Amino acid sequence: MSLALEQARLAQDVGEVPIGAVLVRGGQVVAKAFNQPIARHDPTAHAEILTLRDAAGSIGNYRLTDTTLYVTVEPCLMCVGALIHARVSQIVYGAAEPRWGALGSVLRAHESDGLNHRLSVISGVLEAECRDLLQQFFRTRRRPSSPSS
Repeated sequence: MSLALEQARLAQDVGEVPIGAVLVRGGQVVAKAFNQPIARHDPTAHAEILTLRDAAGSIGNYRLTDTTLYVTVEPCLMCVGALIHARVSQIVYGAAEPRWGALGSVLRAHESDGLNHRLSVISGVLEAECRDLLQQFFRTRRRPSSPSS
């Protein structure tokens, strides 16, 4: 999760929402990325999706079996769908996402009937650090600019 937090800080440095993700297989980092929808002009450029794309290219297969994705914030429905399609085995996330979270906060998408793949989910890993990074980012963005003299 520490590596995912490093990725999230990179996102923050370039003005993106600070979310980072790292995919691991057999104890080795396969891919990592941070949120980039603003820079890429791409609503699908979430950290999780970019990590999956990079990993699939590196491995040479869209099925990423026996992998664990570490992500700083609970994934949205789009990302959970991609993780299921990629056959990721486990998701470990830091902070819950009360507006968009699809692993328990808003939906439990990974438990839908009819899915042919199940994900294992662990939540709350380095939760305070992940949540604080997000809150600090939005606090700074919402701070009114000081009036000029």
